[in-house]
Amino acid sequence: MSSKTHRDEKNFNQAALDYHKTEPKGKIEVIPSKPHSSQRDLSLAYSPGVAVPCMEIHEKPETVYDYTGKGNLVAVISNGTAVLGLGDIGAEASKPVMEGKGLLFKIFADINVFDIEIDEKDPDKFIEIVKGIAPTFGGINLEDIKAPEAFYIEQRLKEELDIPLMHDDQHGTAIISAAALINSLQIANKNIAEVKMVVNGAGAAAIACTKLYVALGLKKENVLMCDSKGVINHKRENLTPEKLDFVANTDIETLEDAVKGSDVFVGLSKGNVMTPEMLNSMNENPIVFALANPDPEIAYNLAVATRPDVIMATGRSDYPNQVNNVLGFPYIFRGALDVQAKGINEEMKLAAVHAIADLAKEPVPEAVILAYNVQNLQFGREYFIPKPFDNRLITKVSSAVAKAAIESGIARKTIEDFEEYENHLLDRMGRDEKLVRMMQSRAKSNPKRITLGNAEEYNVLKAAQILYEEGIAHPILLGEKKYIKEQMERFGINLNVPIIDPNDDDQEENRKKYRQTLWKLRQRKGMNEYKAKRYVRQRDYFGPLMLKHGDTDGLIVGFSKNYASVLRPILEVIEKDKGVDKVAAMMMILSEKKPIFFADTSINHNPSAEDLVNIAKMAEFTVKSFAIEPRIAMLGFENFAAISETSKKVAKAVSILHEKYPKMVVDGEIQPDFAMNADHLSDYPFSKLETTPANTFIFPNLESANLSYKIIRGMKVAQVIGPILMGLKQPVHVLQMRSSVDEIVNLATIAVLDAQRREKSKIIQSITQKTPNFGVFLFYRKSLKNTSEIKLKIIPA
Repeated sequence: MSSKTHRDEKNFNQAALDYHKTEPKGKIEVIPSKPHSSQRDLSLAYSPGVAVPCMEIHEKPETVYDYTGKGNLVAVISNGTAVLGLGDIGAEASKPVMEGKGLLFKIFADINVFDIEIDEKDPDKFIEIVKGIAPTFGGINLEDIKAPEAFYIEQRLKEELDIPLMHDDQHGTAIISAAALINSLQIANKNIAEVKMVVNGAGAAAIACTKLYVALGLKKENVLMCDSKGVINHKRENLTPEKLDFVANTDIETLEDAVKGSDVFVGLSKGNVMTPEMLNSMNENPIVFALANPDPEIAYNLAVATRPDVIMATGRSDYPNQVNNVLGFPYIFRGALDVQAKGINEEMKLAAVHAIADLAKEPVPEAVILAYNVQNLQFGREYFIPKPFDNRLITKVSSAVAKAAIESGIARKTIEDFEEYENHLLDRMGRDEKLVRMMQSRAKSNPKRITLGNAEEYNVLKAAQILYEEGIAHPILLGEKKYIKEQMERFGINLNVPIIDPNDDDQEENRKKYRQTLWKLRQRKGMNEYKAKRYVRQRDYFGPLMLKHGDTDGLIVGFSKNYASVLRPILEVIEKDKGVDKVAAMMMILSEKKPIFFADTSINHNPSAEDLVNIAKMAEFTVKSFAIEPRIAMLGFENFAAISETSKKVAKAVSILHEKYPKMVVDGEIQPDFAMNADHLSDYPFSKLETTPANTFIFPNLESANLSYKIIRGMKVAQVIGPILMGLKQPVHVLQMRSSVDEIVNLATIAVLDAQRREKSKIIQSITQKTPNFGVFLFYRKSLKNTSEIKLKIIPA
């Protein structure tokens, strides 16, 4: 070992100790889930109130799921006899691993965990202890118990308990690797019923994996299983019952001979047992799952260098296709708990296998790509297993498991609406994605043409791909056509969408049309026809002119230029809404608690009191468009004092708003922390905010607003969407420089919603103009796809 490697390992080891030792100790904690601030709360939580649910459960045992946390509580139980690669280190020494498993349950599936380390190696005594504590839990995850005892313990407990139970070392690896097997066989163009497989290892994981592969269609006679003594064949004696299931009728005895002419190698043993020569002896497109940790059976780089056609997975996160149990166990238990399953059966495991396999074939969210610092991920040799931080796993796998439990008759509880269930799963994960999902769902109901400027950029192209494939919008790419196509090919992004190059010959007619429009708009503002002819070849003008002429429904620009320079052509082409003096911009901040809105974040440097009134009114309208009732705080660094010049300006704006718009929920000047705190607001009973915190914040100047949202964006404590441009007659928004893919997708979604709203408004206006003596009610079908599906009911006004 080199001195650098030794030093790195020493530093890592110390970091691991420091990580666990930092206060609070350990990796999981128990926190109250009910109010406990008053004496009444405590009397409800404990004596005397607690007696009531106790008696309910005594009379109706099934109500334990209604009145306690049992339905979301899993025990992670071990005796420490086979801990990771450390072996039999004992129950107490295994506790950090069990706490770590608890942390994974919580962060990936919001499942509460007690880790229980049992100092008992006798299988029957261990079983009795687990049975004795089982009533506490909704499910049990057995962990790090050595074979062959693990088989016996799990089988007995499954037979004698009626809650979900799984030995993850066996079945977790089996489920994830089975999903990987399905996809790798598809890539290799091989049939599972025909392939020859070598399994190196005969422990709990190897046995469970092979049994699951057989359930998928692998022929048992096509499997050669090896243990430390070689191939398990008919000559071997003193085999355990589990190994007897895989005795091969062959004279082959060594791993080296076994892999010759094989299609699949699954390593669940120890590192560096497969040589390049052995790999070369396998069939075309060999599938190699080298799952030993930390050293695979053959190093990934060596395998790829030896066989460029190898299709490979490992157990490590630093190589493609990690077979990681966290892809399975949190979501399997989540689905099982949510239907109060009596166990985890083969149907549920197979459902998880197919859900994981199918997910790898879907377009990968940008958040996953960013998390793993890669340019692109698409189904193929280097990506046939989903990544652990793919937040779609909880909906796909948990739903599949829950459905399988219901259909196989093992569920106590039925889920009627799985779309609602999936939304519930996402909501409970502590991410405020509900509003984004709602917006995208609305956009999908009637997608609009959205033109994306700077389409040569990867982030813009990737956003266009997501908008197109998810059905959120009909993207139009604006930029240099030749370069856009080169970038699409480079990043493997295939999109059948229009590409508009302002300088292409096919845009000659549009250039003439746009030139006339631009000249008429600006001829008394310093622009001659020659300048107009030159400007329409620039995308900064071409995009707004497309929007002006109805050649697109919405416009997103600005990825690579500063905000002001991109905004200028927009304001020269697109008119302001009626009654708007100055446009403004607003940011939507999605925290874990609720969405909040900041304005003006991008345009008006030092707004007057009248400007602040204008901004507040536009913000109110925009927030309402998201089906949120705006509660507006006009911010200052004083609370209702109006001493400084800034505070006086804000106070004047509030006075105008109160006078002109008495129904508007707005007040100030107020400090933001006071506006967000119900207890603080109670000190000001005169305020129109009363004691309900504000959700919309109007800043006294651009610097304070801009810096505030950028601090939040930089800290990555909340998702930031915007800037949402307010006050123009058509949907156009200017991106922040170097916006992420998600930010572009979200802003484009808002542009779609804006276009939908304006379309609806035009239809209403058109009908009311034709029938001025009638009132109009519009009823939209839930699955509205186009305006022809709008149902109208006209009644006398």
